[in-house]
Amino acid sequence: MTTAATPVQTSGGLSERARWHRRAALIPLAYLAALMVVALVHPWLPAWRWLGMHLLLLGAVTNAILVWSAHFTAAILRIPAPAHRRADVTQLTVHNAGVMAVLASGAFDRPWLGVAGAVAVFAAVVSQLLWLARKLRAAVPSRFAITVRYYLAATTALLTGIPVGAWMLVVDDTTRPRLLLVHAHVNLLGWVTLTVLGTVLTFWPTVLRTRMADSAATASRTALPTAVTGLAVLAVGLLSWWPLLAAGGLALFAMAVALTAGPAWRAGRVKPPASYAAWSIAAAGGWLILALAVDARILLTAGTAAQAADRYSTMLTPLLIGFVAQVLLGSLSYLLPMALGGGPAAVRERTSVLDRRSAQRVTMANTALVVFLLPVGSYIRITTSLLILAALVQFLIPVTRVLLTARRKP
Repeated sequence: MTTAATPVQTSGGLSERARWHRRAALIPLAYLAALMVVALVHPWLPAWRWLGMHLLLLGAVTNAILVWSAHFTAAILRIPAPAHRRADVTQLTVHNAGVMAVLASGAFDRPWLGVAGAVAVFAAVVSQLLWLARKLRAAVPSRFAITVRYYLAATTALLTGIPVGAWMLVVDDTTRPRLLLVHAHVNLLGWVTLTVLGTVLTFWPTVLRTRMADSAATASRTALPTAVTGLAVLAVGLLSWWPLLAAGGLALFAMAVALTAGPAWRAGRVKPPASYAAWSIAAAGGWLILALAVDARILLTAGTAAQAADRYSTMLTPLLIGFVAQVLLGSLSYLLPMALGGGPAAVRERTSVLDRRSAQRVTMANTALVVFLLPVGSYIRITTSLLILAALVQFLIPVTRVLLTARRKP
């Protein structure tokens, strides 16, 4: 896989890097739009929860991680700009063909189609792992190379979670709840959360427009082996259904989150969040901590793996919407205006478009999510879910406008 660290200007006015990020951004945005459609028509979709979850995680989030982890790796390791993007295009094509097969498998109950899709996704992620390892090995020493090691660990976690998910498609016995728990934890905590924790080191102070805390790099280096060990212990405890062991692994992972959160908190005290991106990412961190606490309670109180798997859905909403979706939207709101280039004035203009009504959007989405999670009536749940969807629309419309405007400008 290749990526650009420095822009190459083209005759169309946009740099090659900007053109690439503009095209690549359309993929997660398309999945988010599809997710919104699924949410609106879900009463007529029997597998809408599963479909929505995979549209977000396997579609929008994984595409964004594949593109932007390569972008950050290139910046950190000072990788020269590539001559072409054929490897990137091939990787995303294979990945999204796999995603389509997985989604079709769930929608039409065709398990082996899902297995074939998982193989394609696996191949795309292997290419990411090999590219990251090759670039890290060849690069000169860098203070922030630990971020790339987080990406390697996260990619390895996904390569563990994909076969487990494929296995779930073709088995239906007493092991299935354990497989479901391993699949969910390894993918959500390993693939998504490890990527976020590694990126926070340099990205969060940049979003706040302040310097990172002095202890940030040291904390990140300590947190990575703690998180990886915790994730491995958690997976073994879940697969064997030893709840105390699983809870211990989760505690180690939570400790790693706390280690990285400390410097992030200190940076936020120096320069408090003042944009949609910053507030969205900050709120996401709070939901992650809450979700980990709920997860621990589930593991320690469930009598069987089947009970734990049933109760796990109670933490999926705060984890997926509160943490994952808000991190994604907040990060793209900051990254896309920068990646599209055009000079400081153009970046400020795009950022202002994506930052409009930021207080209302963040407050509405998070308040609605809190109320949705309370024991309220069905009409209130419908209203709050529509408010959450409205916050998504308030992101999709301006970001589409930014992408279209960038295309037209010389």
